[in-house]
Amino acid sequence: MAKQLKAKESESSNLMLDKQVCFSLYSASNAMSRAYRPLLKELDLTYLQYIVMMVLWEHSTMNVKELGIKIHLDSGTLTPLLKRLEAKELVTRTRSQEDERVMIIHITADGVALKQKAEAIPNSMMCKSKMALEELIALKQGCDRLLANLSE
Repeated sequence: MAKQLKAKESESSNLMLDKQVCFSLYSASNAMSRAYRPLLKELDLTYLQYIVMMVLWEHSTMNVKELGIKIHLDSGTLTPLLKRLEAKELVTRTRSQEDERVMIIHITADGVALKQKAEAIPNSMMCKSKMALEELIALKQGCDRLLANLSE
């Protein structure tokens, strides 16, 4: 009898792993990163390097602070990542002429050329997801809304 009662209490508990949105997001994020890995290996990029390159393919030049805000990373995480991209000759880092405390990131010609190789990645990932475009858009919108709410 006590065992049955504990089982029923456990089923109604909010602390069950299967009820946790955070665990589903964490698990899906890990699976997404693993799915990207072979595609990005062909570009010699990590996932975070790919994220930075996507921003630079769109903007070509940006300071580190703006980049960090855009991709939700602090400069302590960004600096070594940007140094590695610079070593690969995909970006250059220079100090601002107006304020030497500000580091400016510029995409190089090699960085621009890499975009063409990366063009197929979003479609490959959509195929791997086995979800309709509308579902993926709704998922992204929900994640964006959750991020905004949790960032308040």
